[in-house]
Amino acid sequence: MDLLHSAGVQATSYLQENFIDFQEWFIFISKVADLRTTFFIFFPIWFHLQDTVAICLIWVAVIGDWLNLVFKWILFGERPYWWVHETDFYGISTPPVIKQFPLTCETGPGMVVAEVFKHVQFIYNASLWQYTRTIVFLFGFTLGFYLLLRMLGVDLLWTLEKAHKWCERPEWVHIDTTPFASLLRNLGVLFGLGLGLDSPMYSASCKVQPSRRLTSRLSCILASLFILHLLFDSLELPADSEFLFYILSFGKNACAHICAVALIPYCVSWLLQRTEKKVL
Repeated sequence: MDLLHSAGVQATSYLQENFIDFQEWFIFISKVADLRTTFFIFFPIWFHLQDTVAICLIWVAVIGDWLNLVFKWILFGERPYWWVHETDFYGISTPPVIKQFPLTCETGPGMVVAEVFKHVQFIYNASLWQYTRTIVFLFGFTLGFYLLLRMLGVDLLWTLEKAHKWCERPEWVHIDTTPFASLLRNLGVLFGLGLGLDSPMYSASCKVQPSRRLTSRLSCILASLFILHLLFDSLELPADSEFLFYILSFGKNACAHICAVALIPYCVSWLLQRTEKKVL
């Protein structure tokens, strides 16, 4: 494993030394690839253009990130920014110097990227009960696995201590990057999607006249992007209590996606119908 970690450190050091002029570009790519961007930008756009693609996107993101978390815990994945300070791999040699950024101070373990699960047909017509069962299973398995290893003397949240120890600036360490914060965020998104699709408002919004469909889709996209950013993505949650933060994070992400899936399309549909009646 040390050989694998050292390869990661060498690759990071090489990129930082030889592509320093592309620093802002790499940071931009990292932000675009973040699940937060997927949930608050890519999803609302795709949902109102091709809802099956957006539904699949959420399932892949949530299940993939959950598998990622579980495998990271099993393999005790190290982040190169911590490992390089603690390893004996380099002996008396000077280890490579790698620069830190706000995005590198995540408090979860690193290394493994989970493979995307194979798409199955049921996700496109899943009921709210199926969404709920999936959420309960994912949370229950993760919590059970964590508690089991705690009983065996293994603390899977060891990554928090290392992040606080080795991150250059304490303000770069955020509670929303902890394993359970990411899990509750993702489950909130999945629950919001399921509840939104099961809502009568979503069914009513699908009855837009074909001649108004393009206007409806564009209006929903613009309204969703604006509202999700203004009311939800930019909303800072209190971080004094981890438990409260996790609950609020679940609720915030659930509400955001109920709005994108059901409430906003319903309001747009209602306004278009009112406009048609006035014209007639």
